[in-house]
Amino acid sequence: MDYRFSNNLVHETSPYLLQHAHNPVQWYAWKPEALELARKQNKPILLSIGYSACHWCHVMEHESFEDEDIADYMNEHFVCIKVDREERPDLDKIYQTAHQMLTQRAGGWPLNVVLTPDTHTPFFAGTYFPKDPRYGMPSFIDVLRRVTAYYQNHRHELAEHNDAVKHAFRQTEPTPQTKIDAAILNTAVNEVVDAYDPVYGGFGSAPKFPHPTSIELCLRAGAANYGQDPANPRLLHIAQHSLSAMAKGGLYDHLGGGFCRYSVDVSWTIPHFEKMLYDNAQLLPLYVDAWLATKNSFYLEIATDTASWVIREMQSEDGGYFSTLDADAEGEEGKFYAWTVDQLQATLSEEEYAVMEVRFGLRGQPNFEGKWHLNIHHSVDTVAKRCAIEIDQARDLLRQARQKLFDARSKRVWPNRDEKILTSWNALMIKGMARAGRCLGQTDWLHSAEQALSYVNQHLWRDGRLLVTAKENKAHLNAYLDDYVFLIDAIIELNQARWRTAEIDFAVTLADTVLAQFEDKNHGGFFFTSNDHEKLLHRSKPVADEATPSGNGIAAKILNRLGHLLGDSRYLQASERIFYALTYSMQRYASAHCALVIALEEFLHPPDVIIIRGNRTAAQRWLSELEGFMPRTMAYMIPADEENLPGILKNLKSEQQVTAYICRGTSCSAPLYDVNLFINSIKQLRQTNA
Repeated sequence: MDYRFSNNLVHETSPYLLQHAHNPVQWYAWKPEALELARKQNKPILLSIGYSACHWCHVMEHESFEDEDIADYMNEHFVCIKVDREERPDLDKIYQTAHQMLTQRAGGWPLNVVLTPDTHTPFFAGTYFPKDPRYGMPSFIDVLRRVTAYYQNHRHELAEHNDAVKHAFRQTEPTPQTKIDAAILNTAVNEVVDAYDPVYGGFGSAPKFPHPTSIELCLRAGAANYGQDPANPRLLHIAQHSLSAMAKGGLYDHLGGGFCRYSVDVSWTIPHFEKMLYDNAQLLPLYVDAWLATKNSFYLEIATDTASWVIREMQSEDGGYFSTLDADAEGEEGKFYAWTVDQLQATLSEEEYAVMEVRFGLRGQPNFEGKWHLNIHHSVDTVAKRCAIEIDQARDLLRQARQKLFDARSKRVWPNRDEKILTSWNALMIKGMARAGRCLGQTDWLHSAEQALSYVNQHLWRDGRLLVTAKENKAHLNAYLDDYVFLIDAIIELNQARWRTAEIDFAVTLADTVLAQFEDKNHGGFFFTSNDHEKLLHRSKPVADEATPSGNGIAAKILNRLGHLLGDSRYLQASERIFYALTYSMQRYASAHCALVIALEEFLHPPDVIIIRGNRTAAQRWLSELEGFMPRTMAYMIPADEENLPGILKNLKSEQQVTAYICRGTSCSAPLYDVNLFINSIKQLRQTNA
């Protein structure tokens, strides 16, 4: 970093923005003063969007943004604005869509878009450009010169272009429908099956992403009735195959736990090495659910190691979860994770290396730039047979070897960690840790989730509204739909592990804010930004799943669940309005909307709500009946002396030592006082959902 230069980013909290604070480019954050400067000087805005763990963002910075000649040109002809897409997903969604409109290609990061200074409408968009011509691409400086010439010589065309872009954005808005189409459930399942890779697991081709909502759909549909179809063993196989392949391949960190963002190849062998909180937050509960559904101990091991990684490497002392670990270390992607044979043999005993060689296929040509990135090739049984040892000895040697390699790796130069704490990603991980802790009986994981929720409440909840991000306890930016609905989802999950009335009250406050600030009162569904958010080029409704589930999909689910839990028809009706608003979009490509599809299934077949009142110790036999994979069921143990319960819960009282109520839709059973009657009722419930 060249400290001869400083720009306006030195006052920001985002690690990504701070990485550019000493570029010779006179960067600004997206703020009114920068936008006003562009308008006054009549200069186009060069908007560059990325994030701290982005490999090609780093490459472009070093090649171009640190080059003084390129920086001088940028400063003379543009007002240059740098955006962290993790802090400003509103801007990223708009200009990624614009990139696709202008280039007819998918976008990515870094995203470089040039905007008119008055309306902020894009008239040029691209991603990475090299400093010098290569990869079939022009140099960045040549691109800038062409853009400058176009802006100077074609001003008369820009107004017409701006209108065309705005019209194209309007065309992306979903069309409301007059009925809800239940056939979408089976359509989505069939599309997911068609996209499934029967050879390597997962969906689609390289680059290959985890697609957690698709796997969740398969798990649910494979273990229970879905629409009009019976339980489908093939769907359960698709989920198992995909989860197993990802966890055995290089997407997973076999020494430290946790998953990388995606695989660069179709077989999950070599990942893009960055680790994102949101991926692990979604995958953790899937491995828990896969274990509950199959009792395959491999899934339990992956869930355990991933949760341990989260607490060890991604949770701050104050409780919040950090955002990412970089792909690069010492300027090389994957250097932290890869091993030469000499390094492995120097670290391990002969016996340990022998079992690792079989387990991870360490023979022949190394799989990553002359080094080995660990992928499981053979089962422990095979390792034992090939090494002519007992299986318990093979397990012990593998455990010892992994620990030695982990310890040795810990002494390397670590990838950078983005330590900003994002509300939406924290909410996803709170839910994941809460579900894992509850289902696997791990109180330290539950405590981790509680600490993170406490952090959000203390630092990211201000004057009755959520904020997006905090770093070193400095929080800012008006929160988005995802922040609210993901957090409500997390609270609903966490309270199934233990009850806190204050947290449910908080969820109600959040839900009421969502209805007041984000709902499209005319057409239904929810906007990504609130009513009082900064006015931008376009106000979108998140419909399809991206790296995280769609905000409308989670909104539909949590409003439905909260409505049934509390008996509040406002939430149920708002959930219903989402489906009228977004059915058309779902019909066009159902499997791209798996979060909405899962929510639709729960809307059409309301979740079972089980309320147990009394003493937790006395209720253990009752609670044990609720163990296992029950995706359509919410179960809450509420102490008998808990007062001031919200909604209909205040009417479900403990009349004896333990009292249970089983509710479905708008009706609840008579109170159950006998554990055997309760057990029979749960068996019937399982049969109904099987």
